[in-house]
Amino acid sequence: MTDLNQFRQFYQLADQLIEGSSKDDIAETAKLLALNLAHYQSKFGEIPLDEVLTVLNVVTPNDEQAVLLSSGMEILVGVLGMVRLGPLNDPEPIH
Repeated sequence: MTDLNQFRQFYQLADQLIEGSSKDDIAETAKLLALNLAHYQSKFGEIPLDEVLTVLNVVTPNDEQAVLLSSGMEILVGVLGMVRLGPLNDPEPIH
């Protein structure tokens, strides 16, 4: 299966998960993804937003862009799915 086909499947699954999610689930997912991005940036440096926007606005992505799109949707589906299933170990929230 090509990365672009995987992207389309993950995108559809993400839409389905989002439709069935509560506002709290979406908020928790956004927070986890933000922490993930912050961790990545602390290790490897900032990701220029203009590069990300370029990939999002391309009509026909190249192979590298297709991999990025597919991976991004896979991560979203994984985190949202994890949030919807609930925490395995319910840690104390940070206040």
